[in-house]
Amino acid sequence: MALLTIAAALNQALHQEMERDKSVLVMGEDVGLNGGVFRITDGLYKKFGAERSIDTPLAEAAIVGSAIGLAMAGMKPVVEIQFDGFVYPAFDQLINHASRMRTRTRGKLTCPLVVRFPYGGGVRALEHHSESMETLYIHIPGLKVVCPSTPYDAKGLLISAIRDPDPVIFMEPKKLYRSLKEEVPEELYEIPLGKARVMIEGSDVTVIGWGAMIPVILKTHAALSKENISIEVIDLRTLSPLDTETILASVQKTGRCVIIQEAPRTLGLASEISAQIMEHAMQFLKAPVSRVTGFDVIPPLLKTEDYNIPDEKRLANAIKKIL
Repeated sequence: MALLTIAAALNQALHQEMERDKSVLVMGEDVGLNGGVFRITDGLYKKFGAERSIDTPLAEAAIVGSAIGLAMAGMKPVVEIQFDGFVYPAFDQLINHASRMRTRTRGKLTCPLVVRFPYGGGVRALEHHSESMETLYIHIPGLKVVCPSTPYDAKGLLISAIRDPDPVIFMEPKKLYRSLKEEVPEELYEIPLGKARVMIEGSDVTVIGWGAMIPVILKTHAALSKENISIEVIDLRTLSPLDTETILASVQKTGRCVIIQEAPRTLGLASEISAQIMEHAMQFLKAPVSRVTGFDVIPPLLKTEDYNIPDEKRLANAIKKIL
């Protein structure tokens, strides 16, 4: 076991998977010599060389398109896009090719591709460096979407994503890259995709989140537990496919649910979770499902982003409102 940050856990996962499987490679802007903009690929160029740690031009569509071709040819490319807002030029490749490869070829070809990128605000970056647009990827059939919140999960989920035969969008909360540490096994391990984690059991209300919102939930849990409010905390970990079984089992127990997301409110994942609960567990509800979200705005700059990102106060108020 070693005490690692999320950044270090991701780096360790890449080192170990590339060492284990020679078909795994990384590619993207500055991932080689510089080790990536957040140094997640640090050391890979020196250890595995330019053929498996590939510095690319600034052309996201070309990067992802090339990776799809490599995946079809039997490689397992891990693409790094520098920031969430830079993925959009590659949407044609992701939507029209990567996500459809298995269906288009009737299963003759798959696309074992991982596209990783940092997402979210809280670091005083520009608006196209600070978005939380997971809904765009969740809405595309054929893509899996993963979002870790802890170092342990980051390593295990990335390993599972690399080994998955289909394309995986791997969203990394940049605010958490180096803000927390935990013990992470040095050996390889997998965390199954599509399985949420009940982090804390409770009886009064279910609170669901992912990525950078998990620390907000945990701080709120610590504060409200002093008021004898029992909160069940669920970290989705995988956003698509959604683990509705774990969600519904929790809501059936507590009878109340609050979902928190950094993303804009309209048509967000919180809305889909709410709809699933309404359709399959409405008879168990003691209060309406509540959402705590970002606003329907372009991410604001500098200190004003603090008003947009959900915090402990907003979450606590939402919880108390339905008790």
